[in-house]
Amino acid sequence: MSATTTMDRRKQRRFPLAATIKRATGWQRFMLVTGLIIVGLFLFTAILAPVLAPYGYAQTGDAAGAFGSQQAPNDRNLLGTTVSGFDVLSRVIWGTQTALLVIIVAVFASLIIGVLIGLISGYIGGWLDRIVVVVADAIYAFPSLLLAIVMSIVISGGNSSLWGGVLAAALSITVVFIPQYFRVVRSEVVRVKNEPFVEAAKVIGAKHSRIMFRHVLRNSIRTLPVIITLNASESILTLAGLGFLGFGIEPTQAAELGYDLHRSINDVTSGIWWTAIFPGVAIVLIVLGVTLVGESLNDLADPRLRGRVAAAVAGGAQATDVVEETNDNPDEDLP
Repeated sequence: MSATTTMDRRKQRRFPLAATIKRATGWQRFMLVTGLIIVGLFLFTAILAPVLAPYGYAQTGDAAGAFGSQQAPNDRNLLGTTVSGFDVLSRVIWGTQTALLVIIVAVFASLIIGVLIGLISGYIGGWLDRIVVVVADAIYAFPSLLLAIVMSIVISGGNSSLWGGVLAAALSITVVFIPQYFRVVRSEVVRVKNEPFVEAAKVIGAKHSRIMFRHVLRNSIRTLPVIITLNASESILTLAGLGFLGFGIEPTQAAELGYDLHRSINDVTSGIWWTAIFPGVAIVLIVLGVTLVGESLNDLADPRLRGRVAAAVAGGAQATDVVEETNDNPDEDLP
């Protein structure tokens, strides 16, 4: 192995994102970079919401007086105000923070539980594996939004505080997402546990817990980042659906984009467009960015698609070389 190859591998380990972008080509790279930019802006806005938002999420006035209801965009309220007198720009910015909280709680909880169950079920096998597979298939059949509504009613009676609404959406999403992580990890564990290095670990007397977590698990989670990104967009849509149906977070407790869309239904019929356009565009952009990243990573993780792109690029390069060689001396064929 040359020194250049070793250095390239070290750079890929230190900067995995840059290595992923470098592997992508053409339209695939454009989708990945665009998605990363949108997701970066989303994270930047959510984390710095207290700094970026001109007003609080439930603030209806400032030192100059009340904002007024359904005011068009102006100097005080750059994106106008809602029917309740809230600043639209502030609600959108604070709403991204709420969406980020739901993604973190839902994805983290379903990831931990799904991976753990998949690891144990795939490694032990037998009757336990068959029972868990049947239960996972049954849970996966539940509609996530319907389950979110039930969870919201059970947890907070449909009138949620910030953490009540976040937990209602996150728990429902967690239950639905667990089978996805379970299936992926279980299939990988079933394959990896029969590899020679696992058999060697058993021969030297390694404990099952060490084999499971150190040898099997580490080689069974390579595709999880793809699933995480794809599930994050569904988490946002579930939270927005709860708010739009009236089971979301109370406006005095936190900002939620789906609830703002629900409150703007009557405004649209009256020609008041700003209360619906900006929350709707925010939801679309966040879901679009996360989906672009997830789909791009999925394509890069698929050897068939990756090989097809590489072959196309190589074929294009060879065709270019042939053209250049043919045209080295264009005057030779002239009479």
